Order: sequence, then C-alpha cells, then structure tokens
Amino acid sequence: MMKSMNILRRSVLIGTVAMLGLGVAPLAANADELAGIQERGVLRIAMSGQYPPFNFVNEQNEVVGFDPAIGTEIAKRMGLKTEIITTAWDGIIGGLLANKYDAVVGSMSITEERDKVIDFVGPYYNTKRAIFTKTGSDITSVAQLADAKVGVTLGETHEQWARDQGYDINTYKGLPELLLELDNGRVDAIVNDSIPVMLAMKAGQYDLAMINDPAAEPIGAGIAIREGNPDLAAAMQKALDDMMADGTYLAIANEWVGGDIR
Repeated sequence: MMKSMNILRRSVLIGTVAMLGLGVAPLAANADELAGIQERGVLRIAMSGQYPPFNFVNEQNEVVGFDPAIGTEIAKRMGLKTEIITTAWDGIIGGLLANKYDAVVGSMSITEERDKVIDFVGPYYNTKRAIFTKTGSDITSVAQLADAKVGVTLGETHEQWARDQGYDINTYKGLPELLLELDNGRVDAIVNDSIPVMLAMKAGQYDLAMINDPAAEPIGAGIAIREGNPDLAAAMQKALDDMMADGTYLAIANEWVGGDIR
C-alpha cells in the first residue's frame, strides 16, 4: 500500500506558468472550493480521452477506462456525481487553472515543475518511462535514439525528456496515434509510460520490443487540483485511501489494467 501524498503548496509563480505555456489564467481560488462543488453536486474531471486503457472513448461514445472509473468512485464517495470533460493534453493544466474543471484525473505524472503551479492528490498509481520499437528494429539501445525519429505525445513529460536529449521528435495527440505511427514506420521509436503500451502488446494489437532504459525511474500519477484547496484535497485523498483499503481500487485496476499498479 502506497503512502498518502498531500502536496499543498500555496505559492504560484507567474513566471513558471508562462514558462509552461499556460498563460496567466486564474491561478488559485480565493477560498477552498469543496463547499461550492458540494453545493453543485458534481465533480468535473478532465482527461485527454486518448490514453487507453486508462482513458478513451468507446464505440458508444462514452469516456471509459481506469481514470474515469477512479474519478467516478472518488466522486461517489464524496456524495457527488461526475462530469467527464475531454481536452487536449498539452492544454489540460491551463484549463484547470482557468476553472474549466475541478480536477484532472488523466494519468498525470507528478513532477516538481507541475507542482509549482498545481497541487496533487495521490499518487493513485505508479509507472515509468519506456521506449518501444517495432520487433526486429535495428534500434536496440537508448544510445541509438540519437540517430532515430522518435514519437512522443504532445505535452507529456516524455516530450520534454526527448527534447532534453536532443532527439529528432514527432509529436502526436495521444497513444493510439503514437502506436499507429510507429506501426506504419513514420517513427523509429516511441517514448511513453510502460503500462499502456505493454497492455496493447499483451492484447496482440502490436508487435513491439521494449528497449531497456536504465535511467528510467518509477513515477507516480496523481490527481491534479488547483492550489489553495486543502479541504478538497483531503476529501479526495480520503476517498482514494478508503477505496484502496476496502478492495474497490484493486477491482477497478483488475478490470482495466489486469492487476495492481500501486
């Protein structure tokens, strides 16, 4: 069982927000937002809808997956209904700061840079960076990526990592497009969280090989909320802790990702 995480810094640096390309939208509420959300009776949660099996749009045009299931269960335990909003990942923090939704439950990695402008509840699962090529590719090591075309999702931490390495990159809207571009040979390798790609491989959707990346370390995915909301953070964290303790979390994880990913 992972330990609860309660990151509640109140200082917001406008320069950092600008650096992240988020504009200067409202950076924090004047008062804790929990009471207003309870009065409304609805928790508005955002995700890309482009990250199966964590969040995606099914044939019935419903947003489903691990993330919406977790978000909906948290809201239920808070006595709330859920409204799911899909939006482009590269603008999702900006939308949160602009009050377009109450939280991001979309497999967002908890990073020091993000924590400068938002707060996190969780983490609610753990993963790590992974690199994949098509089976039989000549690329078998991280060092060879320097001469390759690398695919990443726009706005993810993996995009910034690839840029920092100086790689020649193509950016895409989400994982389905990323996998398709690799399969079609438009990129030589992709960088993504390990779990969703490995699940796609296990399901027989793609014939891929994973390159060992010794520098990759586990990282937690958290629920993003605006700063200055300790009551909201505490209520969401309690709901998350309780569902982990009573087996509900594991049931959701088994359904969508095939096992415990805490």
